[in-house]
Amino acid sequence: MKKCLRFIRTWSVPIVVAISVLCIFRFVLILGYVPSGSMEPTLKTGSFIVGLRIHPEPEVGDIAVFKYGGKVMVKRIAAAGGDTIDHNGELITIPENHYYMLGDNASDSFDSRYWGDPFVPEGDIIALVLHFTS
Repeated sequence: MKKCLRFIRTWSVPIVVAISVLCIFRFVLILGYVPSGSMEPTLKTGSFIVGLRIHPEPEVGDIAVFKYGGKVMVKRIAAAGGDTIDHNGELITIPENHYYMLGDNASDSFDSRYWGDPFVPEGDIIALVLHFTS
């Protein structure tokens, strides 16, 4: 019985801390790595980012982590539902609850300008970027 109590006292705090950290990163925060220069100079190649999974409604100008075409990407929201934007020489209106995404480095970004479907549904946004470091 003493061994069992000693084991519980020794390991209870590290186990609770580990479970708490796992929950925080599963439901509240996301850590990411920027592998390309598509968001330079804002996010340099090799930057680490922290995103907030629980966030207010995304707004134009926010940097978002989202799913598109089976990949996780990081881009800036250039237009939101109801906005009209010049898409490759044609004026288009963004559907409600969708976003038009652009990289800050236009010459090195595969973004809404080149996608078959240029819109990202709100439900595919994973997080909004909080902090980044080089």
